[in-house]
Amino acid sequence: MDYAAATPVCAVAQKEYASASRVVGNSGAIHASGVAARFVVEGARADVAGFLSCRSREIIFTSGGTESNNLAIIGYANSLGKRGKELSDTHWVAGAIEHPSVLACFAELERRGAKVDYVSPDARGIIRPEALASALQPNTVLVSIGWANGEIGVVQPLRALAKTIAEYSGQTTVNAADIVFHTDAGQAPLYLATTAAGLGVDMLTLDSGKCYGPKGIGALFVRDAVTLAPIMFGGGQERGLRSGSEAYALAASFASALTWVGEVRERETARLATLRAQFTRELTRAFPDAVINGNKKNTLPHIVNVSLPRINSEYITLSLDHKGISISTKSSCREGEEDESHVVRALGGASWRAKNTLRFSFGAQTTARGTKRALNALIGSVLQCRKQHEQ
Repeated sequence: MDYAAATPVCAVAQKEYASASRVVGNSGAIHASGVAARFVVEGARADVAGFLSCRSREIIFTSGGTESNNLAIIGYANSLGKRGKELSDTHWVAGAIEHPSVLACFAELERRGAKVDYVSPDARGIIRPEALASALQPNTVLVSIGWANGEIGVVQPLRALAKTIAEYSGQTTVNAADIVFHTDAGQAPLYLATTAAGLGVDMLTLDSGKCYGPKGIGALFVRDAVTLAPIMFGGGQERGLRSGSEAYALAASFASALTWVGEVRERETARLATLRAQFTRELTRAFPDAVINGNKKNTLPHIVNVSLPRINSEYITLSLDHKGISISTKSSCREGEEDESHVVRALGGASWRAKNTLRFSFGAQTTARGTKRALNALIGSVLQCRKQHEQ
């Protein structure tokens, strides 16, 4: 029940990895084995580009979502520096509910002297175009807002936000630079048709480990018009933006996983949406005091984030784990670091709400029987926790 944290590797991706692993050359070599490796990695790049409906040269392979986010944000900051622009003269905008790997990048930019504003969502987790518009300034250089939130599942109106940025860019002074729009897509491609051009974004992050592909590989879509500078140095692979010999077997496996995701997306979306609705209905019936965090309509079909009063979320998580059920209290990247969810905190409400969060997330192997078992186990764990709390 923790697919939002990590997905298993699907069968077709496993098979593709095994096949590609038989190629032993370095993709940078000019001999036959090297050419064979290059053929594999470029084929994977073309497949990922096809998935996003973009050009192959606009796909940069990375080690995962965190590196892709860093390359997009810090890489753009580095490119501005190379062009003689002082970071202290720049303004950046991020969503207040972004993934930790995005927020940490903006914290680093602030440390370097850049001005950063964080746009808060409304009570349902949506970042409104008007809220973004009020944050933009003539010296804004980049906006980063995630497509779908990994904690509460809320899907942001990226097209409307992109339109807001474009309209603002047309209203600023003649010397103002265009504002680059980055989105951390994360696990959105599982359930949302992912076309880079249609979204109106300039950069887009993908993570194989969230899309039934192998861990240790990801990709960054970078529109041709966007200039980045590397954040790591070496042999100059990936158009000079990501040095290091390409992990071509991982790339091939990742690409095949995305192809599979595209094939099953429609039926899995419908199936999981039904499971989610049933689970949520029974959950709120069992706990009338439960608060479902997020938006009922604009949401991914596989995430249920709930806050329950008079519990300890860590206790519940470990109790369920003891019963063979895996869930999270918030983003797995923040487990053990903070005592509350920064995402749920941004939604407002009672003070206990952000501390008492539980995230259930479904996937390919989740069944109605499994969700029923999880709910029954949750009821027992909560009652036990509350009993101890009252003693």
